[in-house]
Amino acid sequence: MLDIPFYIPFTFMLTTFAALFFFYRAGQSAAVLYILLLWLALQGILARSGFYTVTDTRPPRFLLLVLPLVLGILLIFLTRGGRAWMNGLDYQRLTWLHVVRVPVELVLFWLYGQQLVPALITFEGRNFDILSGLTAPFIAWYGYMRPRLPRGMLIGWNLFCMALLLNVVIHAILSAPTPIQQLAFDQPNRAVLYFPFVWLPGCIVPLVLFSHLAAIRALIKKNELPEHGI
Repeated sequence: MLDIPFYIPFTFMLTTFAALFFFYRAGQSAAVLYILLLWLALQGILARSGFYTVTDTRPPRFLLLVLPLVLGILLIFLTRGGRAWMNGLDYQRLTWLHVVRVPVELVLFWLYGQQLVPALITFEGRNFDILSGLTAPFIAWYGYMRPRLPRGMLIGWNLFCMALLLNVVIHAILSAPTPIQQLAFDQPNRAVLYFPFVWLPGCIVPLVLFSHLAAIRALIKKNELPEHGI
């Protein structure tokens, strides 16, 4: 366990469950929600046991945290049932999910102050992902609730925010204390090896990534476009 102020893990846990709430509201699938809750419980148990703090294995144990959900996203896009489920998503609510990226960035900044993550994955360094969370309400309102934005702008926003996400993910991976570490050796990205912060790569990041990919797919399909957003 990490010896840090209670408000940091508490805020992060609330943020994780907020992401699950928005995701459930967008898809209204109890089965998906139960699977994600079981996944969080499993990863929480593994993290509390110290499983992910063993970082010198090959392949890295960290893959067990991220790979299953990445494969799950691929299955949703590649299967008929998965695509049918995406066709029924509420993309306004799915866009609101990105608001959680604001408290995530605050938590990362606090963790930096505790010397558990490097500055480069905070908004003081090379992480600009907070812009996605700050602009998400505008996109949700004027893209879907009161459609005024053109389709190209909505696609562009999703692509831009996905690029911001990938930027911080790459820096986070390369600064984690694993055999492939390339950055931040003086203060590596250790927090994500512990509970509850394993839920960042193990839940929040995949949900955010899926939300962008699903929205781009929907916007490209004519029958999924916002009524006045063309």
